[in-house]
Amino acid sequence: MEEFEKYMRYELNRSPHTVEAYCRDIRQFMEWVSASGPASVFDPGSVTTGDIRAWLTSIAHHESPLTLRRKTQSLRAYFRFLLKRSAIKSNPAADVTLAKAPKHLPEFVKESEIEEIVANYNPDDFHSVRNHIVMLLLYSTGIRREELRTITDADIDFSLKEVKVLGKRSKQRNIPLPPELLEEIRHWQSIRDNRYPDLPTPRPLIAGPSGALSRSAIYGIVREALASSSAMRKSPHVLRHTFATAMLNNGASLDSVKEFLGHSSLSTTQIYTHLSFAELKKAYNSAHPRSHPDSGKE
Repeated sequence: MEEFEKYMRYELNRSPHTVEAYCRDIRQFMEWVSASGPASVFDPGSVTTGDIRAWLTSIAHHESPLTLRRKTQSLRAYFRFLLKRSAIKSNPAADVTLAKAPKHLPEFVKESEIEEIVANYNPDDFHSVRNHIVMLLLYSTGIRREELRTITDADIDFSLKEVKVLGKRSKQRNIPLPPELLEEIRHWQSIRDNRYPDLPTPRPLIAGPSGALSRSAIYGIVREALASSSAMRKSPHVLRHTFATAMLNNGASLDSVKEFLGHSSLSTTQIYTHLSFAELKKAYNSAHPRSHPDSGKE
């Protein structure tokens, strides 16, 4: 597992979050096979396609199709790694069908709601300012939670008015920051440094007592802030969707939104065009007299 983790991290250049998820999936499968089989020690060479299907079936009632897809992909990657190292003769996960992922439009927060949320904070309260900066950066830039968590003061260029972000597979991109947001970041840094004078260098932008704020802490901040919104999901990724939708609805090109989000393929970004069209259709159905079944009838 240690060699596989290094392979994922350094050869495939996968993000720490992906590596963590894949390794967790594989260990869960190892534990299940060892507990249900005759031997207490996991032997990858004895694993069959039937074993993998049986494991996925055993957890299907409490896991989403997306999670089941990832777990299958985790095992495919692991056994592919072992196959390349000649540790096994075939990949038992290669023929396992991926769970069908549900097709749905990404959820977002209405512009009026998110603007009210980010404007509602106390500039003299440490936690209020920190939470405000978290929400503002996620909504204003469309960055991912992990990308926000790993930003340091050294990544922010106040003269060029931009922030350097390290995305998936260690791909770096620069995102412009408006002057007003830069001023708020300076205010936050002053409050943060007064509270935590001994932070490590380079200082994490969104910091806790001992370093960068945890992923779960950032999730909690967003969830609490979005509690009053109409969005069903209350997660950092919803703010990423909100950013992309706002950009496209206000005239940004698909290519520019792709670069902002750090997507490797334009097809990934195109889902937001469907989202924008859905909003247009909804507005038409609610406002135009010819959209109603009884239109024109007396």
